[in-house]
Amino acid sequence: MFLVTDTYLAIRCPECGKLEYTKLSRFQLNRNRSFNVDCSCGAAKLIVSTRNNKDYWVQVPCVVCETKHLRKISGKLLWSKGDVQYLLCQETGLELGYLGPEEKVKDMSSEYEDELQVLTGEFGDDDYFHNSEVMYEVLNCLHDIAETDALYCQCGNRNVEVDIFPDRLELHCQECDSVNIIYAENDEDLTVIKGVENIELTQNGFECLDSLASTSKIHKKPKRKRNK
Repeated sequence: MFLVTDTYLAIRCPECGKLEYTKLSRFQLNRNRSFNVDCSCGAAKLIVSTRNNKDYWVQVPCVVCETKHLRKISGKLLWSKGDVQYLLCQETGLELGYLGPEEKVKDMSSEYEDELQVLTGEFGDDDYFHNSEVMYEVLNCLHDIAETDALYCQCGNRNVEVDIFPDRLELHCQECDSVNIIYAENDEDLTVIKGVENIELTQNGFECLDSLASTSKIHKKPKRKRNK
């Protein structure tokens, strides 16, 4: 049995606009520790993390809408011998980059090189988030919820997209266009998400985590009773 251990990334840097190819090894991606793919200019182009070595979370700074997009990719697809994974701007649908076999990735990226060149811009410095520590902790909590299949929409869609902004996460269902906002600015926001074990988007609805915390759409973890 042939085991694929490498995949190739082609993506334009959101800071300097340079297109570079990077080889990723499955042995570089360890549990509970994110892996940064940096441009030669020093800017972050991609962040990959995993909790179980089966599903991988890919965070992409976007040169188009100036947010960070978050996508879940299974290990089967990421380490595929033939499939290429498209990294898209979730607002515009524009192809930002590719993950997959080296030759296919190079072929695809060359076709879009001229289009991506005009979309270079400024983004992604260390001060992007209002509170980086809180944001990363909130993201980790969201990862944990999603990996137990406890993040979904009432319409039946379980492939909920996540857009990352300086102060919040926006959960979006493309099937019914529902939106749920999770704020990530302070310790109170972190406390809210830490108390949640299940997030259900309201079909065709718009909600915020704070306003849903006391309803059935978001289910809190039960408090443990202390033995006297």
